Amino acid sequence: MSNKHPSDIPPRGETKSSRGQTVLRAILAVGGGLVLVVLGSLLVDFGLAPSWLTGATRDQSEAETAAAQSGGDGKQAALFQPPAESTIPDDDFGKSVRRGMAIFNDTGTNAHDFVGNDLSCSNCHLDAGRQAYSAPMWAAYPVYPKYRGKNKMVNTMEDRIKGCFTYSMNAQGSPSGGPPPYGSDVYRDLQAYFFWMSKGLPTGEKPEGAGFGKIDKPAQEPSRQRGEEVFAQNCAVCHGADGQGQKDINGKVVFPPLWGPHSFNWGAGMHKVDAAAAFIKHNMPLSEPNKLSVQEAWDVAAFVDSHPRPNDPRQIGDVTVKDAFDKWHHKHQGFYGKEVDGELMGPGYPSGDQASVPAQNENSGG
Repeated sequence: MSNKHPSDIPPRGETKSSRGQTVLRAILAVGGGLVLVVLGSLLVDFGLAPSWLTGATRDQSEAETAAAQSGGDGKQAALFQPPAESTIPDDDFGKSVRRGMAIFNDTGTNAHDFVGNDLSCSNCHLDAGRQAYSAPMWAAYPVYPKYRGKNKMVNTMEDRIKGCFTYSMNAQGSPSGGPPPYGSDVYRDLQAYFFWMSKGLPTGEKPEGAGFGKIDKPAQEPSRQRGEEVFAQNCAVCHGADGQGQKDINGKVVFPPLWGPHSFNWGAGMHKVDAAAAFIKHNMPLSEPNKLSVQEAWDVAAFVDSHPRPNDPRQIGDVTVKDAFDKWHHKHQGFYGKEVDGELMGPGYPSGDQASVPAQNENSGG
């Protein structure tokens, strides 16, 4: 198994697909089911898509960035502003930063051996890991090493990234059957990117904008039924009515799947309804963050998280869903180990569709 990092990635924005190519793709897209994909391609080619999706440079002023994130009310104006991409140094360290950024934005291509689904890091950590309240990497890097209850050990940043591959990227289904081994250049380059992004922040202090932010408790118990309506009205246009996301005609993921065999597994933090609700409230819909009410955010989170997905990778050998629930999931607000419409949530998919996870899963981060 090779641990080589991807080739040096040239700065984004040097080449663009021609508008003629976009028109040709639109002509070839036959059937209503491809309309959204063509529109997504048009947005990408004309520079209108969000930078976390395209990987395009966002050298906006701090005021513009704050206004875009806060809906213009200035709420986030005082938040830390990560450095512009144009400030990445033109040296060997800068090359590592750019490789890390490339891995982050297109993980399935640039860390292919260790990704077992259709997600990239930037699908949850928006704007290439820069956006506040979408678990920005500038807010995460300065607080490691730290103790984490999930694996009951002090985690380094490398441990934490390894956990993300294990759970969010479903590494058990990857070509290698697990996350990058310790010491991999994948970790080295990602950490270089996070270090560069967090320059200027004090270590050991959790800055405002970290994580997914806070969300109030809902007035009513979260409802999958109401959530399905919210999803149809606000989410299906990008993620598809079946929640399986959208790809362009070349097979490149434009919008990620939210459940099913190609999404994050039951060990990922996003399977918890409270975590998903906070993320959704602050960040979704993509073009209108904070559009949904608190109740709507909880309801649609319950709907999304009540669908089958790959098994928790710690659930191996003789470990049953009940065993895993009692050991790892009993304190979570989620659907793991529960029946939804007569189907038990947690078993995952046939083992032939996924490689077995390495034995170190007990101490994986995530």
